[in-house]
Amino acid sequence: QVQLVESGGGLVQAGGSLRLSCAASGINFARYAVAWFRQAPGKEREFVAALSQRTGSILYSDSVKGRFTISRDNAKITAFLQMNNLKPEDTAVYSCASAGGIIQSQLRSQSGYTYWGQGTQVTVSS
Repeated sequence: QVQLVESGGGLVQAGGSLRLSCAASGINFARYAVAWFRQAPGKEREFVAALSQRTGSILYSDSVKGRFTISRDNAKITAFLQMNNLKPEDTAVYSCASAGGIIQSQLRSQSGYTYWGQGTQVTVSS
């Protein structure tokens, strides 16, 4: 059974930092792409960051580029999202996603991912 479990969310003041973790089980994580998406209240879920298993390329949304960093530790079967200089507009439920065989053009698309975590709440106060 495949599971992705996020942790590390919480309440932080604007300008602060959080590190989200996504622990995977039941998949050959080293061969899978991993991504983070977020959904703010009343809004659609949006792409945040992705890391390709094939090329090692990393993609970010324009809104987080330069502030967030996606990484993975295949030995620990865990992906991370380091979030610095957080802003109130970063408030959302953050979910990790993973898929094998995803192509480059699909990395930003929710439909490209097979497995999803339950999400972790990040709240940034002003």
